[in-house]
Amino acid sequence: MSDIPKAVLYYSNESIWSCAVLLALEEKGYGEDEVVLKVVDLAKGENYGPKFLRLNSKATVPTLVVPLDKSLSVEVESRYKAITETKTIIEFLDKSRSPLSHTNTTSQAPAPILTPATIDFAATCKFFIEDLIHSEDGDPNNLLYMNARNEESLRTLADSVLPLMKGKVHALNQCLSDAQAGNIRASDKVVKFWTSKKEAAQMLLEVYENAKVPSTALDASAQARREEYFKVAKASWEVALVHVLTKLNEKIIGPYTLGEQYSIADPHLTAWFARVVMLAGGSSSDNGNVVIEKLEKHIGSSLVLPNIVSGDAPRTDAERSSARTKLGIYWDTVKERSSWKKVYGHGLH
Repeated sequence: MSDIPKAVLYYSNESIWSCAVLLALEEKGYGEDEVVLKVVDLAKGENYGPKFLRLNSKATVPTLVVPLDKSLSVEVESRYKAITETKTIIEFLDKSRSPLSHTNTTSQAPAPILTPATIDFAATCKFFIEDLIHSEDGDPNNLLYMNARNEESLRTLADSVLPLMKGKVHALNQCLSDAQAGNIRASDKVVKFWTSKKEAAQMLLEVYENAKVPSTALDASAQARREEYFKVAKASWEVALVHVLTKLNEKIIGPYTLGEQYSIADPHLTAWFARVVMLAGGSSSDNGNVVIEKLEKHIGSSLVLPNIVSGDAPRTDAERSSARTKLGIYWDTVKERSSWKKVYGHGLH
């Protein structure tokens, strides 16, 4: 097995979608020696370096580099391709370890098929993954950077994201400087990519760097940037995210996304939900009821998720305390899985 070419997963624990792929690897039963894991340091901007961009021109993780089917033998030269979309990576992992695949494997773990067998459930999975979890409204990276709606929360947020944002801007500046000096070769397309990413990061960096300055002490342009930031943040958390959470809570069959069986939608939802809960102040030790309470408190009055109850709405305190939301039940259910414990056993990220 050691001479057989292996897939390489470029990932970061800070990347929500890397976590989704790690969950899928565990759920599919891949052995630890079957996929090579390589960490990409996002805080140092390693994903923007020319070497990584040759693998993934979008500079995103996860990126899975896999040997082509006809080059899996030790007798031929290995050839590879890079898969850069999380949805496609998880679909590939699902198909590559199954009773129908010819993948070399050392693992004796079960290889459950995660892709639904019916057209209806396949369409439902697509709705969950594409229309909700990976939608612009539910973008967890946007929620991370926009997780402040007043001056106090902005100061707190700045303390946590400034190192990452400074590292990103520094790395992009270094790439642009090296390209201009001729130290590295970069096409006009790559230079434009670096420039656009730097400009977007710089705008947020200026907001964070001024976080400890009261609005009354800011100049007009800085004050306008902060007001626009709060406007976008409010819409992101109190409108867009509420829409996604409400739809998820409504459409989940339970206890998993499609019912009793774990499906290909669940690594996506688990990773996404864990990140949103973390941003709302939740922890891996919280149960489903506490998680929903923290979400509703953090988001505000625009989020009210209905409880699941048998019969009429609960009337006594005891009945109300036992009533739970679909998302709360989902949280408690996935927390019991070995994949959750492996990825989030030391806390949410």
